[in-house]
Amino acid sequence: MADFNKISEMLQKGKAKDVEALVNQAVAEQAAPGDILHKGLIAGMAVIGDKFKKNQVYVPEVLIAARAMNAGLKILEPLLAKSGVKPLGTVAVGTVKNDLHDIGKNLVIMMLKGAGFKVMDLGIDVSPEKFIQAAQDGAQVLGLSALLTTTMPQMKQVVDAVKAAKIKAKVMIGGAPVTQAYADEIGANGYAPDAASAVDVAKTLIA
Repeated sequence: MADFNKISEMLQKGKAKDVEALVNQAVAEQAAPGDILHKGLIAGMAVIGDKFKKNQVYVPEVLIAARAMNAGLKILEPLLAKSGVKPLGTVAVGTVKNDLHDIGKNLVIMMLKGAGFKVMDLGIDVSPEKFIQAAQDGAQVLGLSALLTTTMPQMKQVVDAVKAAKIKAKVMIGGAPVTQAYADEIGANGYAPDAASAVDVAKTLIA
């Protein structure tokens, strides 16, 4: 019998090899890929996300857990596609133009993947045009990250570009200097104070 709790537990401890072995074992035992994903990997990342919000774990622990999650996801992705398990939605995430920071962005991507979203990683120094292209390619939410006060105005440019292009994609923003007040001011649809909260915001925006 596939041990989903054990998968979740090993993921939380960041033991990638164990997660890989347990996921392979669950697949061999013909557990449904969707169950392995939701009851094992996503359940484990949800615990990490919750602890991260409460400052009970920090960035290094999240990165190690995410690496373990990715080890399991690699095995599951082709099986999930075959069995028709749909992601929660598609989110494109990038650091805005002229900003070259990516740790925050990468954390958000890991949290979103860990919650069952399909994620497009647009990288750093991303122009408004590239965000628009991602929306045209199917992203329902555009996640914008900025670490510098000098690059925050780029977020407004993206929001304005989305409105001008009459695209349905929602925009959520985050990053050290970014606030809810700034999100309201530029007309963004959502603001996330940290990577774990980005998951909740994305779920709300897609719903």
